[in-house]
Amino acid sequence: MKFKVNRQLISVLIPIILLACGQGVDRKTENLSPGVHKVIAREVLQTTSYTYVKVSSGGPEYWIAIRKAEVQLGRTYYWSIGNEMKEFTSKELQRTFASIYFVQDFTDHSTIAAEPPVTGGRQPVPEKTGVSVVKAENGITLAELFSRKDFYAGKKVRIRGEVIKFLPEIMGKNWIHLQDGTRHGEYYDLTITTPDSSGVGSIVTAEGTVSVNRDFGSGYFYEVILEDARLK
Repeated sequence: MKFKVNRQLISVLIPIILLACGQGVDRKTENLSPGVHKVIAREVLQTTSYTYVKVSSGGPEYWIAIRKAEVQLGRTYYWSIGNEMKEFTSKELQRTFASIYFVQDFTDHSTIAAEPPVTGGRQPVPEKTGVSVVKAENGITLAELFSRKDFYAGKKVRIRGEVIKFLPEIMGKNWIHLQDGTRHGEYYDLTITTPDSSGVGSIVTAEGTVSVNRDFGSGYFYEVILEDARLK
C-alpha cells in the first residue's frame, strides 16, 4: 500500500513538533552550565531601583527581580544566582508576590556559568585594589573581625570601609559589601544589612551586631555578617 505524502501538511506539522520539543534547541549547543536557567520574559514591571519580570521556562510562570534594567518582552534570558522570597511586598508597586527570586546575574548571554551562593568574606565580589581605609575610632578592621569571628559573635562592633556594592530593599533591608583594604586569608569583604542608604564608593562607618554561620535559606549562608547596622 502506498501513501501519498502531503507536503503542505508536513510543512505545518514540523514547526509544531519542534515547538513542542523546546523549539528544537539542543541544550548542549547553547553551552549551558548546570544550574543555569533559560527563561523568556512574559511581563515587565519597572520601579525606581528594581525591574520585576514574569518569566517562563517550560513550566509554570514565575517572577524574578533584578537591578533596574531594560528587559524586552518575548526575549530569551539566562540566570543562575537567585534567592527566593516568599510573600514579598513591593511598597512601590503596592503588590505582594507569593514567590519571587532576587536574581544577581540576569543576562541575555547563554554562556554564563552558575556560581556558588555568597558566603562569609568569600563572596563573588572582587577585591578592589587600592582600598586603604583608616580604622574607625574604637573600631576594628575586617582582618581583625575575620581572624576572631567567634570572639566577636553576638557583639556590637564598629567598622569603617568603602562601599563596594549596594543592594536596596531585599527582605526589608539594604545590603552592603564593605572592604577596608585588610584581609584574613580569603576573607576581605564584609556583608552588612542596614536600614540606611549609601552609594558605591562612599566611605562609611558601620556599627552593628556580628552574626556567624547565618543561614537565610536558599543556599545563602554567611560565615560572618554584620546585621542591623547603622551607618555614619
